[in-house]
Amino acid sequence: MTTLLIHDEIEDIPRELMAEPLDWFFAEHFRHRQFCRLMNEVAVAHVFDGERITRLVEFLRNDLPLHIIDEEQDLFPLLRRRVLPEDEVEQALGMLSAEHKADALAAQQVRDCLEDCLARQAAPGMDPASRKVLQGFATQELRHLALENAVILPIARLRLSPQDLESMSRRLAARRGIVLEPTHR
Repeated sequence: MTTLLIHDEIEDIPRELMAEPLDWFFAEHFRHRQFCRLMNEVAVAHVFDGERITRLVEFLRNDLPLHIIDEEQDLFPLLRRRVLPEDEVEQALGMLSAEHKADALAAQQVRDCLEDCLARQAAPGMDPASRKVLQGFATQELRHLALENAVILPIARLRLSPQDLESMSRRLAARRGIVLEPTHR
């Protein structure tokens, strides 16, 4: 007999990690992978679980848009100013930005699907169309995160200055209503 392990948790990131923004982004990407794992589990579930579906809806409503803003308004612009031509990262950044725009539309479709399941108290796994929407979104997100972790974050570690990192830390924190003390790197 096989036991299915249920992983509901999408971990919070310790606030103090925000002082190290590239580590914070890596941790945030881990949270997004947890979200994708939960999305895939919910997508194949044949038993309605309103708590898990609600958690996914909240993540799509709050966490995902905030993360996209963090990257589009802070990480990517800073990186574009600091990279060298030989880094050859502009194409990857352009592709990721285009995916962010597409993610907003796809996330709404996924939210609509999940909210419909909540309203009907129906398990997404019982509907092949819902299953396909949820799994497709999770697959796309995992690929997107892999590119950011493998290419963008390592180049950011090489190119961003201590002042860049401190400024980005403050902006990430401010977006979340947190005030960070200057670190004087």
